[in-house]
Amino acid sequence: MENNSRLPLELYIHIPFCVKKCAYCDFLSAPADRETREAYVSALLKEIGGLAGEYDLADREVVSVFIGGGTPSLLEGARMREIMDCMKEQFDFASDAEITVEANPGTLDREKLRLYRGAGINRLSLGLQSASNRELRVLGRIHTYEDFLESCRNAREEGFANINVDLISAVPGQTYEDWIRNLRTVAELGPEHISAYSLIIEPGTPFAQMELDLPDEDTEYRMYEDTAAVLREYGYRQYEISNYARVGFTCRHNTGYWKRTEYLGIGLGAASLFEGRRFHNTVDMKEYLTDSGRPGAIRKDMEILTRQDEEEEYMFLGLRMTEGVSESKFEEQFREKMTDVYGAVLRKYEKMGLLQKKGDFWSFTRKGIHVSNGVLADFLQDRG
Repeated sequence: MENNSRLPLELYIHIPFCVKKCAYCDFLSAPADRETREAYVSALLKEIGGLAGEYDLADREVVSVFIGGGTPSLLEGARMREIMDCMKEQFDFASDAEITVEANPGTLDREKLRLYRGAGINRLSLGLQSASNRELRVLGRIHTYEDFLESCRNAREEGFANINVDLISAVPGQTYEDWIRNLRTVAELGPEHISAYSLIIEPGTPFAQMELDLPDEDTEYRMYEDTAAVLREYGYRQYEISNYARVGFTCRHNTGYWKRTEYLGIGLGAASLFEGRRFHNTVDMKEYLTDSGRPGAIRKDMEILTRQDEEEEYMFLGLRMTEGVSESKFEEQFREKMTDVYGAVLRKYEKMGLLQKKGDFWSFTRKGIHVSNGVLADFLQDRG
């Protein structure tokens, strides 16, 4: 008899390799030779194999997998298939599990795409970032827009029916008109999902050391605000601060993260939320390669979440979703009324026109989205 009470589990697999670091990137990734990549995949397989001995996974069902980086598509297709085969040996997958791999144009070919499909990968996230070759050079990308078009065409021909495209706004030298042109160019291709992020200058990146010709604050505001309006014309609904999807194609993995579905992070530096704890793997490659077969030995910064921690996460993660957070689900989960815990902060921002209540849900207004970071931080402080 089928067990319908199994708990959903998400998996994140980190591939920390790229051809070269982009000028804006602060992710845990770096170029590496083939020998290092091979050793890493072997260590990754050991970690996956060791998880069953560390956790009781009998009541868990994997509903999504996200293979991110770095540039996962830098690996040979056969190695990606090994990773997928190993996961399927250790975990029970839902029949409709969403399995995503990030891929950059310039690192994909038909054979890799064919192997991905054969391994069960059913969603492709293409890191385009811009439809302008000038902007791609500014960002330090290794590909051209024409390379992207070839990758996109090949993916469709190999059977991928769920494709995301990443775009970055507020690129140095980019005008408002440039950004809208990028949006329309990509939307007309008809991907099922578009992630549109505003460039953030992170400390320690090459961009942080440069004098950049960035759009002014008003222009950046217009870029963000009009993104939703333009994409709506093409049938995309904004469901999260930076994500837009056609009906039926919201990213299950992303949504699970914002709604605090438990997940295990596998690979160098990968973060987890599991059994009321948050932790991450070591970021030291040597330590990871040596100890990955003993997952408990590579865990760092283990934090047991209190009920207050979980309530705060429910609010500041859930409010990233455009539908917002549910009062009834909060009470069901925590046995407290949301307004008893956060009434003061909710009323404060409702009065300022930054939060709104529609039925059972509290959510950001359009005005509130633009200052969301400051509002969300208040849920970590205000308990009145």
